[in-house]
Amino acid sequence: MRHGPLPLTFEDRTAHISNTDFDDMYDRLFFHVVRQPGRATTKIYQMSVRASRHRSTLPIPGEALIHLDFGADESLGTISFFKSPLHGSIPMSRYLKKTGFFASSLSRKFMGSDGREYKWGYRLVPGQEWTCTTMDNCSIVAHYDLKPPNVRIFDTSGNNLIIYEAFTDMIPEIIASFIIMRHIAQFNL
Repeated sequence: MRHGPLPLTFEDRTAHISNTDFDDMYDRLFFHVVRQPGRATTKIYQMSVRASRHRSTLPIPGEALIHLDFGADESLGTISFFKSPLHGSIPMSRYLKKTGFFASSLSRKFMGSDGREYKWGYRLVPGQEWTCTTMDNCSIVAHYDLKPPNVRIFDTSGNNLIIYEAFTDMIPEIIASFIIMRHIAQFNL
């Protein structure tokens, strides 16, 4: 029997870093990530309904929570916060720093709006593609799990971003930093 709160399990609908949806499997929270063709800005919106085949016909509600502005060559640009304790724009390279001078580009840390440092790492834990922990490694904050290759999934990617209940105030920042980490990996930055 499980004790304690359930983590938020966000289904990554497409697994694309610039156009996807993160929908909690228990219908608690929904996020839409979109980049318009020909643009260098990826926007993160909080939605009121789960993604569906027809959600693209619905208007996007208001202003995005976060803008990720990449360079025209897909280099790191700025991250801008609009509805968070972190307001304004920060260069991505300053927001999401390498964990050490000789550390891999896929091991980076960021300061959360709660004043704590968090770090992302690539394939640190068996079965997890990406893992986010507190800087002292005392708590796993989030992890991204790939669909097992032998499991058939219809209409989704089958990949999940798990965020633990103690860190729910950080969800938009976790999603934004995760997208930047995947961008870094995809474009070998």
